[in-house]
Amino acid sequence: MKPIAHLAAAAALIVTTVAFAQQAPPEIPYESVPNFLKLPPDLHLGEVAGVAVSSKGHVFVYNRGSSTGPAFGATASQLLEFGPDGKFLREIGHNLYAWAYAHAVRVDRDDNVWAVDKGSDMIIKFNPEGRVAMVFGRKKEASEKAEPWEHVNPPRAPVDGQFRQPTDVTWDPQGNIYISDGYINSRIAKYDRNGDWVKSFGEPGRGPGQLNTPHSIAADARGNIYVADRGNRRIQVFDADGKVQREFRIDAPVPPDTQTWMGARPDVARLLSAEAPAGSGTQAPGSPWALCITPGPNQVLYSSDSFPGRIYKLSLDGKLLGTLGRTGRQPKQFGWIHEIACPSENELYVAELLNWRVQKLLLHPDKKAPTQQ
Repeated sequence: MKPIAHLAAAAALIVTTVAFAQQAPPEIPYESVPNFLKLPPDLHLGEVAGVAVSSKGHVFVYNRGSSTGPAFGATASQLLEFGPDGKFLREIGHNLYAWAYAHAVRVDRDDNVWAVDKGSDMIIKFNPEGRVAMVFGRKKEASEKAEPWEHVNPPRAPVDGQFRQPTDVTWDPQGNIYISDGYINSRIAKYDRNGDWVKSFGEPGRGPGQLNTPHSIAADARGNIYVADRGNRRIQVFDADGKVQREFRIDAPVPPDTQTWMGARPDVARLLSAEAPAGSGTQAPGSPWALCITPGPNQVLYSSDSFPGRIYKLSLDGKLLGTLGRTGRQPKQFGWIHEIACPSENELYVAELLNWRVQKLLLHPDKKAPTQQ
C-alpha cells in the first residue's frame, strides 16, 4: 500500500476507533449459577482455556487438565462434555495425538466440535459422536528434534496449511472455515467448507489489516469476520476476502480501586504509549482476549479483558452497550476469561484460566445494577 493511501485508510479507521471512546457504559446486573458443572469425584479442571455450547445446550469444556510430563513441557489438553444441567457426560478424544496445550473450542451449526490446540499447532473437527472428522495442521514429528517453534525476529514466513500456535476458529454462513493463526504468524487462514485451502490474510504489524496475536475470532450473520487483535488492543473486522472493513477499541473508565488477580496494577499509560514494544496492549484495559457473537436477527458482541477483568457488551459497529464483572476469585469475578460462549444475549459461559473454572452467567439488563457487588 502506498504511504498516502495507507495514511488515508488509517485515518478512516481512527474515526471508527474513537467514536465511542470513554463513554461511561451502564453496568449490567447479572448472576453466576452456583456450582453449575457437576464433575465426578476423580476429575478436576486445570486452566480452562475454552468453552462452547451446542444447539442442544450441551457444554464443551477444553481445559489444560489431564497434564502429564514436566512443567515446562506438559501435555495439557482435555475435552469434556456436560449436559444442559451441568452433569458430566463424557471425555472426547482421550489420548488424542493432537493434544498438547488447549486453547479454544467451538461448536459449528451442525454441532460438530472443533478444538484448537496451541501446543501441537493443530485444529481437530469432531463429529457429534465424538469421532475425528477433519484435521488441520501438523505437529512436530517425534522422530525429529521435536521442540516448539523458535521465536526469531523477524518471524519466518508462514506456510500454507501449517500453523504456529493457532488460537481459534469460526465459520461464515457459506461454511468457509477461518482459523486465527495466532501467536507467531499473526494471520487468518481461510479454507472452504470441504477443508481445501483458499488463502490467508493479515501479517504481523500495527497498521490496518495487520495483527499482533489474533487471539479470538467470530463471524456475524453477514459473513464479516471479527478478529480480537489482542496485542494491538483492538477488534478488526474483515470481509470474507480479508479486506478490512473497520476497527474499534473498547475504552471505558477503570475504577481507581480495581485490583489485579496477580502482580502490580499495570501502568496503562506506559502500555499504550507510542514507544511501548509491540504487543504491550495485551494487558491493557479493553484489550480483547475473547470474542463471542450471539445468534439471531439482533446480534451483539461480547468481549473480555485481563484487567480490569470485565466483560463488555457491544453492538456490531463497536458501540459499548454495557459492562459486567471485575477481576477476582469469588463468584461473579473473573481471572483471565479466555473464551466466551453466548448461546443467547443474556446467557453467557466464561472459561477462566486463572480460576480453573467455567461460570454460567445470567444477565438481567432490565434490573437496576447494585451499587456494589
